[in-house]
Amino acid sequence: MEKYDLITILGATASGKTTFAVGLANELNSEIISADSRQVYRDMDIGTGKDIEEYQYNGKKIPYHLINIVEAGEKYNLYRYQSDFKGIYERLQKKCTPILCGGTGLYIEAVLKGYRLINVPLNEKLRTKLELKTDAQLSTLLKNIKEQHNTSDTSVRKRMIRAIEIALYYKENQGIDVSYPKINSLILEVRYDRETRRKRITQRLHQRLKEGMIEETENLIQSGIPPETLIYYGLEYKFITLYLSGKITKQEMVEKLNIAIHQFSKRQLTWFRKMERNGFTIHKIDGKLPIKEKIKRANLLISNN
Repeated sequence: MEKYDLITILGATASGKTTFAVGLANELNSEIISADSRQVYRDMDIGTGKDIEEYQYNGKKIPYHLINIVEAGEKYNLYRYQSDFKGIYERLQKKCTPILCGGTGLYIEAVLKGYRLINVPLNEKLRTKLELKTDAQLSTLLKNIKEQHNTSDTSVRKRMIRAIEIALYYKENQGIDVSYPKINSLILEVRYDRETRRKRITQRLHQRLKEGMIEETENLIQSGIPPETLIYYGLEYKFITLYLSGKITKQEMVEKLNIAIHQFSKRQLTWFRKMERNGFTIHKIDGKLPIKEKIKRANLLISNN
């Protein structure tokens, strides 16, 4: 029987995936690696939904990784995540079957597929030349380049130029070691029906506002982080910053943010369905099940492998 190298627990926002991952980690004597693009930042706790207090089961602390690893204000990226994940995964695999848990589909897919990524520097000379080309010319050029990583979003001109920059760098530096471990992962998705998911999202938003999400954003601005950077982080920090800067009212902030989170949830689900179309097997776990039943079902899938 082939052994799983990794257990992946994914789900849309407010699906309760962290609670499930913690319970399963306790059962398997494992540790959790986060797959969340914003929980890497320190001091961005309420807005990113870290819920650090959830990382314990019946009083036992469950170790977690890739949370609070960079300063707020920095711009973390997929390359750094893949590199950080690899180091932790290889270390943990010597003692347990790690659990990858999160909702950032790009990060999850990057490590499960083993995207061949390297840290490609900016090439200002090349960019100046590319800026003179039309979108159609850029698209043709990109298609003619042998791409090492063809999942870039090229719907925006700036991203298309970056994709060409990356593709050319790969072509000119083919001797660089970009190997990545092949991972056999059991993938579990915590799912709720549409109406329940919507209620959970709205309830959690109001709860976090009560817990001090606005004050947290104020503190980040006062610490010297430019409002533009917080807006770049999106969702909670974007709309609260717009409110604090007087560009929208508090009521508008809550309403717009609620809508944006629901839209974000849909995009997450769309990404997971795309993963299935691309060959990933994702086992659905009903979010309404008690935690012990979720763990039981996960164990059955693990043992049936």
